[in-house]
Amino acid sequence: MSPTSFPRDRIRIALLENIHPAAAEALRESGYSVDVIPKALEGEDLDTVIASAHILGLRSRTKIRDAQLAVANKMLAIGCFTVGTDQVAIQDAARRGIPVFNAPHASTRSVAELTLGCVIALARRLGDKNSRMHGGHWDKSLAGAHEVRGRTLGIVGYGHIGQQVGLLGEAFGMRVIFHDILKKLPLGLARPVADVDALLAESDFVTLHVPETPRTVEMIGAPQLARMRAGSYLLNLSRGKVVNVPALQDALRREHLGGAALDVFPSEPAPTLAEVDVGFSDLPNVILTPHVGGNTEEAQRNIGLEVAHAITEFIDRGSTEGAVNFPHVNLPAMPETHRILNIHRNVPGVLAEVNHIVSEIGANIEAQQLVTSRDVGYLVMDVNRELSDEVNNRIAALPMSVRTRILY
Repeated sequence: MSPTSFPRDRIRIALLENIHPAAAEALRESGYSVDVIPKALEGEDLDTVIASAHILGLRSRTKIRDAQLAVANKMLAIGCFTVGTDQVAIQDAARRGIPVFNAPHASTRSVAELTLGCVIALARRLGDKNSRMHGGHWDKSLAGAHEVRGRTLGIVGYGHIGQQVGLLGEAFGMRVIFHDILKKLPLGLARPVADVDALLAESDFVTLHVPETPRTVEMIGAPQLARMRAGSYLLNLSRGKVVNVPALQDALRREHLGGAALDVFPSEPAPTLAEVDVGFSDLPNVILTPHVGGNTEEAQRNIGLEVAHAITEFIDRGSTEGAVNFPHVNLPAMPETHRILNIHRNVPGVLAEVNHIVSEIGANIEAQQLVTSRDVGYLVMDVNRELSDEVNNRIAALPMSVRTRILY
């Protein structure tokens, strides 16, 4: 059994919001105590759970801000069982010594498949055909129906999802172009273009796969929509605020665009089931889905296992590999040692202070790694067992220390 700072069955892990059962199963198999709470929490109910949990797992509906983190006195880490981490104030968590883990790649294939499904559905106007058939109307008209073969698919954001979309698009015989703010190696026959404007002007289908940042909020507005080809299509399966909704509605009403597919919206209901009007119900050839891009059994299971593994690695070894708000440290375990994990404010002289303590006590450092970020420093240090408790207590007492624990 790997070392921990205290028995595994005393480490309380709370998983909210119907996280896939594979996560709880994996964590219990590792010996942890897991409480499964099937709904999102807020207010006093959320504060009560946060105050008693060592690890908190959530999806997208539970919101963790600094007010909640202020009562998280036992909290070691937070697991976002999602791609994004917008639901957690990650920098506030970092300052309080709490790393946040997510699963940025586990739902990649699911989102990419839905994207290509929407491309085909838009080209064949399947949404409208389906609605009319459900209403008892037989409409076999071919007006506006096209193959996607030979059409140009423009991908804004060529990360893991964008790359998969490009490969699937090529499999359907599409020409693929992309733009990303970072230089990316093209996969298959995909071709990079210099900027978004060039991509919009050249594409028959424009699909967005970017995070929500100050740079991307409403990056697609009236000027950008005007640059798109007449009769082209816009797909947004990334974040709702990336597109200016009134501008898109106007472009669709004027029939400048041939259709759109939206899986995300600027404001989304918190409950899984809710009555909602996102403002496109009167527009033809618009496919609307309730943020289900990553909602497949396969994706949710992969997310559950990926985040559970990251949490286990952090508890057992102090590894922060993959944390979104923390310096990345992944030091191999050294035999016959105890490991000290120290999170501290990133100020000058910390390592000198630590090494002075070790020297004064006469302990032996077998391995040591310190990595810093903007606000936080993270030190992992393996020392000889005989003097490890004294070293740990002295480091924890340093004025810049935020959290310190020892793995026996």
